[in-house]
Amino acid sequence: MARSDLLVSLVRAGAAGDRSMLASTVEAIVAEEKSRSHHVLADRLERALQTVPVTSSNEMRRSQAGGRDFVIESEPQVRLDDLILPLPANRVARQLIEEQSRSDLLRAQGLQPRHRVLLSGPPGNGKTSIAEAIAEAVALPLLTVRYDALVGAYLGETNARLAKLFEYARATPCVLFFDEFDAVGKERGDVHETGEIKRVVSFLLMQLDQLPSYVIVVAATNHAELLDRAVWRRFQLRIEMPAPDVARRAVLVSRYFEGWRDDPGIAPERLAERLGPISFAEVAEFCQNVRRRSILSQGSESLRRIIGDELDLWASRVTPWENGETPTISAPASRSAKGRRSSEA
Repeated sequence: MARSDLLVSLVRAGAAGDRSMLASTVEAIVAEEKSRSHHVLADRLERALQTVPVTSSNEMRRSQAGGRDFVIESEPQVRLDDLILPLPANRVARQLIEEQSRSDLLRAQGLQPRHRVLLSGPPGNGKTSIAEAIAEAVALPLLTVRYDALVGAYLGETNARLAKLFEYARATPCVLFFDEFDAVGKERGDVHETGEIKRVVSFLLMQLDQLPSYVIVVAATNHAELLDRAVWRRFQLRIEMPAPDVARRAVLVSRYFEGWRDDPGIAPERLAERLGPISFAEVAEFCQNVRRRSILSQGSESLRRIIGDELDLWASRVTPWENGETPTISAPASRSAKGRRSSEA
């Protein structure tokens, strides 16, 4: 058989999950390489063939169909340019996107693009958004893992479901997103964890190692300190997503201001400062609340007054202590302070 026909047959066998055709095609290529004294390549092909699971195409399709139950597939809408990222996070994300977009050039030189990313930081600061933006940039579907369906109550059940999940992910290029990754990647040395959790972590590490580079894994955690040390090593890229400073909060506020017709009566920088050290999600929540009240008032209240009232409410919201454990209620402002804030707004 001509070499071009062998390559076409190899691709068809891989796409169909037909192991018998795959094996016979590889064996033919191995024989051809040996006849040319290319023994190193022939040995590598034979070893690669031994790693192919002995399953029929029907069994593989059933396994992949079962794996669909453990993810939510979505079409990414967020663009990387829409996000307000610290410079290190922006650079690392763009490096990953470039490597994936130009993977053929890397593979021609014997290298694989990096494809495993760990995002860590407090909630509400863009970890989910950056996963979606990566998927949008490389034009791949975003598969978000469903822990409610993945984690089982019986011995070995979670590992069996993980196997189906990764089999489904390997079937096609995608971005596989693990939110709250510490739920399955916990430190195995923790004496409070059960043996089942430790087995899950070990199996998870093995599955991550076996994923091809066309499957991008993005894991996000609010508690990086809980992750197993071996989990850290599996991720080639680690991006810290800290809470925004005043300048970055002001950028988000100004984006909301640009869409409002009325004069807010306060500079974005001043409002960002008044809101305090909060997450991007909380900034968005505040601005959306202002916009809702403005729409419902139908012009009976000025935007300046609405922002002043919302700032007073914001000061009395339920907030956590700095260590993120015990919630507390901020003291409401006095009448005089309230009057000052309304006039400043």
